[in-house]
Amino acid sequence: MIVAIVSGAALAATSVVGVVAWREYQARAEAPSAVDVAGAGDEIDGDHVVFRNTASGSGYGHIARVPLSDPEGARVVDSVACDRVDATDVEFSCLRIERGIVPSYSATLYSRQGDQLEQWPLPGIPSRTRISADGALVATTSFVTGHSYATVGFSTETVIRTADGESMGNLEEWTLIVDGAASTPQDRNFWGVTFVDDTTFYATVGLTASEATYLVRGDIPARTLTTLAENVECPSVSPDGTRVAFKRVTSGSGAAVRWTPAIYDLATGEVTVLPEPRSIDDQIEWLDDDTILYGMPREGAVGDTDVWQLAADGASDPTVFIEHAWSPSVVRSGP
Repeated sequence: MIVAIVSGAALAATSVVGVVAWREYQARAEAPSAVDVAGAGDEIDGDHVVFRNTASGSGYGHIARVPLSDPEGARVVDSVACDRVDATDVEFSCLRIERGIVPSYSATLYSRQGDQLEQWPLPGIPSRTRISADGALVATTSFVTGHSYATVGFSTETVIRTADGESMGNLEEWTLIVDGAASTPQDRNFWGVTFVDDTTFYATVGLTASEATYLVRGDIPARTLTTLAENVECPSVSPDGTRVAFKRVTSGSGAAVRWTPAIYDLATGEVTVLPEPRSIDDQIEWLDDDTILYGMPREGAVGDTDVWQLAADGASDPTVFIEHAWSPSVVRSGP
């Protein structure tokens, strides 16, 4: 009887805590947004930036858009909530954590208007997504185990799919070529796909045995991945196709690792480490051929982030590009 009474009291207390937490969440979600939001029905034409809105209040976690010419202006907030996003002018890829007693994870391809085109499950926490320029291919990376690239023993699944959801298989099943020879099968993880076109892409491979990471070039028709350079993570190919922006380990290891943005010249192999004093854990996006973008946590504000910009030649210090934003995707409407 005592056990039953204690258990009942504990269950009641847990229920009360859950109800209170839910009401607080609802209150925050229904509060006015902390940023200037465009009116209902407003659209953004022309070049713009798609991102995850992290401003407190209504629309937190939802997809938002601002004109490229006015990134600090009023943002159009969509009804779709995502944890990671990438977009073209006609569609966007949304990775989402379905929060609940038992969380689930999914990837959804939407039209520009927010209509669901395709959806498939993910095995774990969403990490990265990219769409090819013509929208024909979608890449997703999620954690099978772990929740960060600084976690010891993390495991990922990276898959490229066609726009109708057809899978090309986990990249771990493709042939990895190291120093001109096919690599002996071993524990390896791939992440951070960036498309050149519908036949070629770049990505990261991490080898568990040596703890080394490499930039790889993927050949889709041949299903091969060839290593190009060491200590390269989360690559992003420049609009002109001549360089790859990435994050590089510059100090520490494990949970204390420090990642610094850098630029790899594909023709010469030269690496330029950029002047960013903080550690970044994001897949870089190119604003144009001269400037990169990346998300950074906002100091002292849990769950809030900003998108920063930095000159690709390292000639200037980083500055805020969009406040209360994450996972930026630059969308250009013209050729």
